[in-house]
Amino acid sequence: MKKYKVGIIGSGNIGTDLMYKIERSPYLEMSVMVGIDPASEGLKLAKERGYQTFDNGIDGLMENPNLFDIVFDATSAKAHLRHAELLQSIDKKLIDLTPAAIGPFVVPTANLDEHLNAVNINMVTCGGQATIPIVHAISKVASVEYAEIVATVSSKSAGPGTRANIDEFTRTTSNAIEVIGRAKKGKAIIILNPAEPPIIMRDTINVLVDEEGKEEAIIASIKETVEAVQTYVPGYRLRGEPIFNGKQVTVFIEVEGAGDYFPKYSGNLDIMTAAATKVADEIAKKQLALV
Repeated sequence: MKKYKVGIIGSGNIGTDLMYKIERSPYLEMSVMVGIDPASEGLKLAKERGYQTFDNGIDGLMENPNLFDIVFDATSAKAHLRHAELLQSIDKKLIDLTPAAIGPFVVPTANLDEHLNAVNINMVTCGGQATIPIVHAISKVASVEYAEIVATVSSKSAGPGTRANIDEFTRTTSNAIEVIGRAKKGKAIIILNPAEPPIIMRDTINVLVDEEGKEEAIIASIKETVEAVQTYVPGYRLRGEPIFNGKQVTVFIEVEGAGDYFPKYSGNLDIMTAAATKVADEIAKKQLALV
């Protein structure tokens, strides 16, 4: 079976975990990884596994466009601006795991089919991937006046890239809560918890709906969505039943990683790579069907 060839920009934790997930995909073929640090563990592992590697960043990809059909960008919001412009010039599809938000937001359970033809797909943020499915599930049943999410992750699972993008995280996630979650007003907060041993990613979603009396339908929609997310993130789960207080709905979830490259407590990173791989799978299935 023909597969879609994949390039990864960024040889850090996210890019390396992506490599492991792509290897399991029936539709994707890991081909090339690029970074800027010749000594990075990601480049070393990719080379050991038989893939092409470049340590001169995106220039290595641009000089070898035949090596890939689709690219994952696992660098930073600032770097992505240049990457997007260059890759568009050679007509390559791009899945953006930074908060740059150039292309349309995609959360697989909410709007996967709407943007499969987009040149540049943005995966929002880890907090967005974990919480927007719940906001969207509620919005399918009731009009959401306000949605606030608090993403709590282990400090150990927040690397230099995550910390450098904190401001972009809050803006991008808040915007996506409104665009994809269909909340009239969205707000996002992230907490880096230094606890030892490291905690699993936990998220609190507070939603204000327009009217009471839809509790059963809201619960059913939330549980259906959780099951859908679990098809690509098995460690995604509710922590108790949704809580109702008048028009306010509060949902608690946790995300345990698959343990591919990250520790299992790094569900915040794992859900990003799993969701991005899910999107790439669907793009590949569609494109390969046209060949």
